[in-house]
Amino acid sequence: MTVGDNIRKYREMKNFTKDELAMKARMGVHTLESYEANERVPELDTILKISTVLDIPASELMEFDHEDDTLIDRELEKLVQEIGVKSSKLILKKARDFSEQDVLKAMNLLYELNQQKK
Repeated sequence: MTVGDNIRKYREMKNFTKDELAMKARMGVHTLESYEANERVPELDTILKISTVLDIPASELMEFDHEDDTLIDRELEKLVQEIGVKSSKLILKKARDFSEQDVLKAMNLLYELNQQKK
């Protein structure tokens, strides 16, 4: 399952309509629909907002179904190509030392720093 599939699954489990979730997460319905249709991938801050509204850990939205490992492999391969093998190894080695919650906090900090640059 993708992030979009997970958003739809948990939205339906919580009996939220698309309109309700979009309003509570402060985003447009069309944006939410594009996430659920896997046309767009939400930024980390958006994932955090959605997870807060759905009252679930953000990690639940970001979990992939391991039956579709080829998708993960292609995505990882593309990311490694974009940032380089050396940087990828360094990041992954450091990530081992942190809990999932610590990694999410670090990701949020990186997102905020990136927003400040823009």
